[in-house]
Amino acid sequence: MHHPARLSRLLAATCSLLLLGSSAAHATELLNASYDVARELYKDVNASFVPYWKQKTGEEVTINQSHGGSSKQARAVIDGLAADVVTMNQQTDIDAIAKAGVLRADWRDAFPYHAAPYGSTIIFLVRKGNPKQIHDWGDLAREGVQLVIPNPKTAGNGRYSYLAAWAWAKEQYGSDDKAREFVGKLFHNVPVLDAGGRAATTTFIQRGIGDVLLTFESEVLQITKTFNKDDFEIVVPSMSIDADAPVAVVDRVVEQKGTRALAEGYLNFLFSPEGQRIAARHYLRPRDPAVFAEFQEQFKPIRLITVEGAFGSWAEAQARHFADGGEFDRIYQPH
Repeated sequence: MHHPARLSRLLAATCSLLLLGSSAAHATELLNASYDVARELYKDVNASFVPYWKQKTGEEVTINQSHGGSSKQARAVIDGLAADVVTMNQQTDIDAIAKAGVLRADWRDAFPYHAAPYGSTIIFLVRKGNPKQIHDWGDLAREGVQLVIPNPKTAGNGRYSYLAAWAWAKEQYGSDDKAREFVGKLFHNVPVLDAGGRAATTTFIQRGIGDVLLTFESEVLQITKTFNKDDFEIVVPSMSIDADAPVAVVDRVVEQKGTRALAEGYLNFLFSPEGQRIAARHYLRPRDPAVFAEFQEQFKPIRLITVEGAFGSWAEAQARHFADGGEFDRIYQPH
Protein backbone atom coordinates (compact mmCIF):
# COMPACT_ATOMS: atom_id res chain seq x y z
CA MET A 1 0.00 0.00 0.00
CA HIS A 2 1.41 3.44 -0.98
CA HIS A 3 2.09 5.98 1.77
CA PRO A 4 -0.08 9.08 1.07
CA ALA A 5 2.94 11.42 0.99
CA ARG A 6 4.81 9.11 -1.37
CA LEU A 7 1.71 8.82 -3.55
CA SER A 8 1.39 12.60 -3.77
CA ARG A 9 5.09 12.90 -4.68
CA LEU A 10 4.62 10.17 -7.33
CA LEU A 11 1.60 11.99 -8.76
CA ALA A 12 3.49 15.29 -8.77
CA ALA A 13 6.43 13.69 -10.59
CA THR A 14 4.07 12.07 -13.10
CA CYS A 15 2.38 15.42 -13.75
CA SER A 16 5.79 17.06 -14.24
CA LEU A 17 6.79 14.40 -16.75
CA LEU A 18 3.49 14.83 -18.61
CA LEU A 19 4.03 18.59 -18.71
CA LEU A 20 7.58 18.13 -19.94
CA GLY A 21 6.37 15.69 -22.58
CA SER A 22 3.65 18.09 -23.63
CA SER A 23 6.16 20.93 -23.84
CA ALA A 24 8.61 18.83 -25.85
CA ALA A 25 5.87 17.73 -28.25
CA HIS A 26 4.74 21.35 -28.59
CA ALA A 27 8.26 22.49 -29.40
CA THR A 28 8.47 20.12 -32.39
CA GLU A 29 5.36 21.52 -34.05
CA LEU A 30 5.47 24.45 -36.42
CA LEU A 31 2.52 26.34 -37.88
CA ASN A 32 2.90 28.02 -41.27
CA ALA A 33 0.19 30.60 -42.00
CA SER A 34 0.14 30.92 -45.77
CA TYR A 35 -1.91 32.29 -48.63
CA ASP A 36 -4.79 30.59 -50.34
CA VAL A 37 -3.29 28.88 -53.39
CA ALA A 38 -0.08 27.63 -51.73
CA ARG A 39 -1.56 24.40 -50.33
CA GLU A 40 0.08 22.01 -52.79
CA LEU A 41 3.41 23.83 -52.66
CA TYR A 42 3.76 23.57 -48.90
CA LYS A 43 2.52 20.00 -48.83
CA ASP A 44 5.60 19.14 -50.90
CA VAL A 45 7.92 21.52 -49.02
CA ASN A 46 6.90 19.97 -45.71
CA ALA A 47 7.38 16.41 -47.00
CA SER A 48 10.98 17.29 -47.90
CA PHE A 49 11.75 19.48 -44.91
CA VAL A 50 10.75 16.99 -42.18
CA PRO A 51 13.38 14.34 -43.11
CA TYR A 52 15.94 17.08 -43.88
CA TRP A 53 15.51 18.56 -40.39
CA LYS A 54 15.59 15.13 -38.76
CA GLN A 55 18.89 14.35 -40.48
CA LYS A 56 20.33 17.79 -39.68
CA THR A 57 19.27 18.06 -36.02
CA GLY A 58 17.86 14.70 -34.93
CA GLU A 59 14.56 16.43 -34.13
CA GLU A 60 11.22 14.99 -35.20
CA VAL A 61 8.95 17.81 -36.35
CA THR A 62 5.36 18.20 -37.48
CA ILE A 63 4.51 21.06 -39.83
CA ASN A 64 0.93 22.31 -39.72
CA GLN A 65 -0.62 24.60 -42.31
CA SER A 66 -3.22 27.37 -42.25
CA HIS A 67 -4.41 28.74 -45.60
CA GLY A 68 -6.69 31.60 -46.63
CA GLY A 69 -6.70 34.94 -48.42
CA SER A 70 -3.31 36.53 -47.72
CA SER A 71 -4.66 39.63 -45.96
CA LYS A 72 -7.15 37.58 -43.95
CA GLN A 73 -4.26 35.38 -42.80
CA ALA A 74 -2.27 38.44 -41.74
CA ARG A 75 -5.24 39.64 -39.72
CA ALA A 76 -5.56 36.23 -38.07
CA VAL A 77 -1.90 36.31 -37.00
CA ILE A 78 -2.30 39.85 -35.65
CA ASP A 79 -5.38 38.68 -33.74
CA GLY A 80 -3.51 35.77 -32.12
CA LEU A 81 -3.18 32.85 -34.55
CA ALA A 82 -0.03 31.18 -33.17
CA ALA A 83 1.84 30.83 -36.46
CA ASP A 84 5.61 30.36 -36.14
CA VAL A 85 6.13 31.57 -39.72
CA VAL A 86 4.13 33.42 -42.34
CA THR A 87 4.57 32.76 -46.06
CA MET A 88 2.54 35.42 -47.86
CA ASN A 89 2.21 36.68 -51.42
CA GLN A 90 2.80 40.36 -50.82
CA GLN A 91 4.89 42.58 -48.61
CA THR A 92 2.02 44.63 -47.16
CA ASP A 93 0.56 41.70 -45.25
CA ILE A 94 3.82 41.02 -43.41
CA ASP A 95 4.32 44.77 -42.90
CA ALA A 96 0.89 44.87 -41.22
CA ILE A 97 1.93 42.08 -38.84
CA ALA A 98 5.18 43.92 -38.10
CA LYS A 99 3.30 47.17 -37.47
CA ALA A 100 1.19 45.33 -34.90
CA GLY A 101 4.41 44.44 -33.05
CA VAL A 102 4.15 40.70 -33.70
CA LEU A 103 7.36 40.44 -35.75
CA ARG A 104 10.46 42.56 -36.42
CA ALA A 105 10.17 45.68 -38.55
CA ASP A 106 13.25 44.81 -40.62
CA TRP A 107 11.98 41.32 -41.51
CA ARG A 108 12.99 41.78 -45.18
CA ASP A 109 16.66 41.78 -44.12
CA ALA A 110 16.46 38.38 -42.41
CA PHE A 111 16.69 36.22 -45.56
CA PRO A 112 18.08 36.50 -49.12
CA TYR A 113 16.26 38.24 -51.99
CA HIS A 114 14.49 40.58 -49.53
CA ALA A 115 12.99 37.51 -47.83
CA ALA A 116 11.11 36.42 -50.99
CA PRO A 117 12.24 32.91 -52.03
CA TYR A 118 10.05 32.83 -55.13
CA GLY A 119 7.54 34.88 -57.08
CA SER A 120 4.91 34.70 -59.75
CA THR A 121 2.97 37.03 -62.01
CA ILE A 122 -0.62 37.52 -63.18
CA ILE A 123 -1.78 35.84 -66.39
CA PHE A 124 -5.20 34.87 -67.80
CA LEU A 125 -7.02 31.56 -68.17
CA VAL A 126 -9.82 31.43 -70.75
CA ARG A 127 -12.17 28.73 -71.94
CA LYS A 128 -11.35 26.47 -74.88
CA GLY A 129 -11.25 28.32 -78.18
CA ASN A 130 -11.03 31.67 -76.35
CA PRO A 131 -14.60 32.53 -77.48
CA LYS A 132 -14.42 36.13 -76.20
CA GLN A 133 -11.05 36.69 -77.92
CA ILE A 134 -9.16 37.80 -74.82
CA HIS A 135 -5.56 38.71 -75.74
CA ASP A 136 -4.50 41.56 -73.44
CA TRP A 137 -5.65 43.75 -70.58
CA GLY A 138 -7.69 46.02 -72.85
CA ASP A 139 -10.02 43.15 -73.76
CA LEU A 140 -11.05 42.69 -70.12
CA ALA A 141 -12.98 45.97 -70.02
CA ARG A 142 -15.17 45.21 -73.06
CA GLU A 143 -18.92 44.90 -72.69
CA GLY A 144 -20.08 41.31 -72.38
CA VAL A 145 -16.85 39.92 -70.90
CA GLN A 146 -17.09 38.37 -67.43
CA LEU A 147 -13.98 38.25 -65.24
CA VAL A 148 -13.28 36.09 -62.21
CA ILE A 149 -10.85 37.73 -59.80
CA PRO A 150 -10.53 37.53 -55.99
CA ASN A 151 -11.17 40.57 -53.82
CA PRO A 152 -8.14 42.91 -53.79
CA LYS A 153 -9.00 43.84 -50.20
CA THR A 154 -8.47 40.27 -48.96
CA ALA A 155 -6.40 38.38 -51.55
CA GLY A 156 -2.90 39.04 -52.82
CA ASN A 157 -3.54 37.88 -56.36
CA GLY A 158 -6.58 40.15 -56.55
CA ARG A 159 -4.35 43.04 -55.48
CA TYR A 160 -1.63 42.21 -58.00
CA SER A 161 -4.27 41.88 -60.76
CA TYR A 162 -5.69 45.30 -59.90
CA LEU A 163 -2.24 46.94 -59.85
CA ALA A 164 -1.16 45.28 -63.11
CA ALA A 165 -4.36 46.48 -64.81
CA TRP A 166 -3.87 50.03 -63.48
CA ALA A 167 -0.21 50.13 -64.57
CA TRP A 168 -1.06 48.78 -68.04
CA ALA A 169 -3.82 51.37 -68.51
CA LYS A 170 -1.69 54.25 -67.28
CA GLU A 171 1.08 53.24 -69.68
CA GLN A 172 -1.43 52.77 -72.51
CA TYR A 173 -3.60 55.85 -71.98
CA GLY A 174 -1.18 58.21 -70.26
CA SER A 175 -2.89 59.29 -67.05
CA ASP A 176 -4.21 58.12 -63.69
CA ASP A 177 -7.67 59.40 -64.62
CA LYS A 178 -7.72 57.13 -67.68
CA ALA A 179 -6.33 54.24 -65.61
CA ARG A 180 -9.07 54.74 -62.99
CA GLU A 181 -11.72 54.73 -65.71
CA PHE A 182 -10.31 51.54 -67.24
CA VAL A 183 -10.03 49.67 -63.95
CA GLY A 184 -13.58 50.75 -63.11
CA LYS A 185 -14.84 49.18 -66.35
CA LEU A 186 -12.79 46.06 -65.68
CA PHE A 187 -14.30 45.56 -62.21
CA HIS A 188 -17.76 46.31 -63.58
CA ASN A 189 -17.27 43.02 -65.47
CA VAL A 190 -16.61 41.03 -62.26
CA PRO A 191 -19.85 39.26 -61.24
CA VAL A 192 -18.62 38.04 -57.84
CA LEU A 193 -15.56 38.84 -55.72
CA ASP A 194 -14.33 35.74 -53.91
CA ALA A 195 -12.28 36.25 -50.75
CA GLY A 196 -9.29 34.19 -51.90
CA GLY A 197 -7.57 32.89 -55.02
CA ARG A 198 -8.58 29.26 -54.59
CA ALA A 199 -12.24 30.23 -54.21
CA ALA A 200 -11.96 32.24 -57.45
CA THR A 201 -10.49 29.19 -59.20
CA THR A 202 -13.42 27.11 -57.96
CA THR A 203 -15.87 29.74 -59.25
CA PHE A 204 -14.31 29.65 -62.72
CA ILE A 205 -13.48 25.93 -63.05
CA GLN A 206 -16.21 24.12 -61.13
CA ARG A 207 -19.08 26.60 -61.12
CA GLY A 208 -18.44 27.58 -64.75
CA ILE A 209 -18.78 31.30 -64.08
CA GLY A 210 -16.87 33.83 -66.17
CA ASP A 211 -14.99 34.06 -69.45
CA VAL A 212 -11.54 34.67 -67.99
CA LEU A 213 -9.81 33.95 -64.68
CA LEU A 214 -7.10 36.36 -63.51
CA THR A 215 -4.70 34.69 -61.10
CA PHE A 216 -1.09 33.79 -60.48
CA GLU A 217 0.83 32.10 -63.28
CA SER A 218 1.56 29.25 -60.85
CA GLU A 219 -2.15 28.68 -60.24
CA VAL A 220 -2.96 28.78 -63.97
CA LEU A 221 -0.25 26.22 -64.79
CA GLN A 222 -1.40 24.07 -61.86
CA ILE A 223 -5.00 24.18 -63.13
CA THR A 224 -4.02 23.11 -66.63
CA LYS A 225 -2.06 20.22 -65.14
CA THR A 226 -4.75 19.13 -62.65
CA PHE A 227 -7.90 19.57 -64.73
CA ASN A 228 -8.55 18.69 -68.36
CA LYS A 229 -6.17 21.11 -70.04
CA ASP A 230 -8.15 20.84 -73.29
CA ASP A 231 -10.98 22.75 -71.59
CA PHE A 232 -8.87 25.89 -71.14
CA GLU A 233 -6.30 28.07 -72.84
CA ILE A 234 -3.60 30.23 -71.29
CA VAL A 235 -3.34 33.87 -72.38
CA VAL A 236 -0.15 35.77 -71.55
CA PRO A 237 -0.70 39.55 -71.62
CA SER A 238 1.79 42.00 -73.11
CA MET A 239 2.99 43.01 -69.64
CA SER A 240 2.28 42.01 -66.07
CA ILE A 241 3.58 42.48 -62.55
CA ASP A 242 6.35 40.82 -60.58
CA ALA A 243 4.58 39.18 -57.64
CA ASP A 244 7.10 38.55 -54.87
CA ALA A 245 6.05 36.03 -52.22
CA PRO A 246 7.81 37.06 -48.99
CA VAL A 247 8.26 35.08 -45.78
CA ALA A 248 9.00 35.91 -42.14
CA VAL A 249 9.45 34.40 -38.70
CA VAL A 250 6.70 35.47 -36.26
CA ASP A 251 8.95 36.62 -33.43
CA ARG A 252 6.32 36.85 -30.71
CA VAL A 253 5.20 33.26 -31.30
CA VAL A 254 8.63 31.62 -31.61
CA GLU A 255 9.82 33.37 -28.45
CA GLN A 256 6.81 32.02 -26.54
CA LYS A 257 7.14 28.50 -27.98
CA GLY A 258 10.92 28.23 -28.16
CA THR A 259 10.81 27.39 -31.87
CA ARG A 260 13.05 30.08 -33.36
CA ALA A 261 15.74 27.66 -34.63
CA LEU A 262 13.10 25.46 -36.27
CA ALA A 263 11.26 28.44 -37.80
CA GLU A 264 14.45 29.94 -39.21
CA GLY A 265 15.57 26.53 -40.49
CA TYR A 266 12.21 26.05 -42.20
CA LEU A 267 12.34 29.38 -44.02
CA ASN A 268 16.03 29.00 -44.92
CA PHE A 269 15.10 25.67 -46.54
CA LEU A 270 12.92 27.60 -49.03
CA PHE A 271 16.06 29.39 -50.29
CA SER A 272 18.12 26.18 -50.61
CA PRO A 273 18.51 24.57 -54.05
CA GLU A 274 16.07 21.82 -53.01
CA GLY A 275 13.50 24.34 -51.77
CA GLN A 276 13.93 26.42 -54.93
CA ARG A 277 13.36 23.37 -57.12
CA ILE A 278 10.18 22.47 -55.23
CA ALA A 279 8.89 26.00 -55.88
CA ALA A 280 9.78 25.71 -59.57
CA ARG A 281 8.01 22.34 -59.83
CA HIS A 282 4.92 24.18 -58.59
CA TYR A 283 5.38 26.74 -61.38
CA LEU A 284 6.63 29.48 -59.07
CA ARG A 285 9.55 31.52 -60.35
CA PRO A 286 12.57 30.65 -58.17
CA ARG A 287 14.90 33.49 -57.23
CA ASP A 288 18.09 31.42 -57.47
CA PRO A 289 19.32 32.17 -61.04
CA ALA A 290 20.80 28.68 -61.49
CA VAL A 291 17.54 26.96 -60.53
CA PHE A 292 15.50 29.38 -62.67
CA ALA A 293 17.71 28.45 -65.64
CA GLU A 294 16.91 24.75 -65.06
CA PHE A 295 13.16 25.44 -65.33
CA GLN A 296 13.21 28.39 -67.74
CA GLU A 297 11.20 26.64 -70.48
CA GLN A 298 8.05 26.44 -68.37
CA PHE A 299 7.91 30.21 -67.79
CA LYS A 300 6.63 32.34 -70.65
CA PRO A 301 8.78 35.39 -71.40
CA ILE A 302 6.79 38.39 -70.24
CA ARG A 303 7.67 42.00 -69.49
CA LEU A 304 7.27 42.46 -65.75
CA ILE A 305 6.86 45.75 -63.94
CA THR A 306 7.34 46.04 -60.17
CA VAL A 307 5.09 47.57 -57.54
CA GLU A 308 7.95 49.87 -56.52
CA GLY A 309 8.58 50.97 -60.11
CA ALA A 310 4.95 51.67 -60.96
CA PHE A 311 3.55 52.82 -57.61
CA GLY A 312 6.54 54.04 -55.58
CA SER A 313 6.30 51.41 -52.85
CA TRP A 314 3.92 48.83 -51.46
CA ALA A 315 3.07 51.21 -48.64
CA GLU A 316 2.03 53.90 -51.12
CA ALA A 317 0.04 51.43 -53.26
CA GLN A 318 -1.73 50.08 -50.18
CA ALA A 319 -2.61 53.49 -48.78
CA ARG A 320 -3.85 54.92 -52.07
CA HIS A 321 -5.62 51.95 -53.60
CA PHE A 322 -6.67 49.44 -50.93
CA ALA A 323 -7.13 51.31 -47.65
CA ASP A 324 -10.73 51.90 -46.62
CA GLY A 325 -12.08 54.70 -48.79
CA GLY A 326 -9.22 54.32 -51.29
CA GLU A 327 -9.34 54.01 -55.07
CA PHE A 328 -10.69 50.47 -55.06
CA ASP A 329 -13.57 51.31 -52.73
CA ARG A 330 -14.48 54.24 -54.97
CA ILE A 331 -14.21 52.17 -58.16
CA TYR A 332 -15.95 48.95 -57.20
CA GLN A 333 -19.72 48.86 -57.07
CA PRO A 334 -21.03 45.44 -55.92
CA HIS A 335 -23.59 43.92 -58.26
